[in-house]
Amino acid sequence: MEPTEQARQAIEEMVHRETRAWDRQDAAALVELFHPDMVWPWPPTDKDHDPASWVFVMGRFDRERWTWGWQGLFATHRLVHNRREIAKIVVTDEADGGFAAVDVDTLWRDGQGRESHWRGRACKVYTRMAGGEWKRIMHTGLLAH
Repeated sequence: MEPTEQARQAIEEMVHRETRAWDRQDAAALVELFHPDMVWPWPPTDKDHDPASWVFVMGRFDRERWTWGWQGLFATHRLVHNRREIAKIVVTDEADGGFAAVDVDTLWRDGQGRESHWRGRACKVYTRMAGGEWKRIMHTGLLAH
């Protein structure tokens, strides 16, 4: 199998691993996906396509802080549904990086019945580490398209 196809398959599997981690509400599995230098800019709304308006909600990757944050979500919310579909995967010519455009439709409900609906398209950017392991290094927040 050629290197670009191997990279494409690795990125596709990373997306599926993330989906399974959300489905299981497994914070430890989620943080295993991330590169130590991961950053995650977030648009204030799904209509804010201009990156000049984006913010950082969680800061640079910190395993303990990010795990704690997701465990808090899982303790206070029930996952109603988690639908994710890969719209496109693009791999670098060198097969050492790439991104997946992923359509997300995830609905959470808290103990009081309030809903938090994550819906839109994300760009999940991956890099191949020394030794061949793939990690996500950047991810945009969800945008309407």
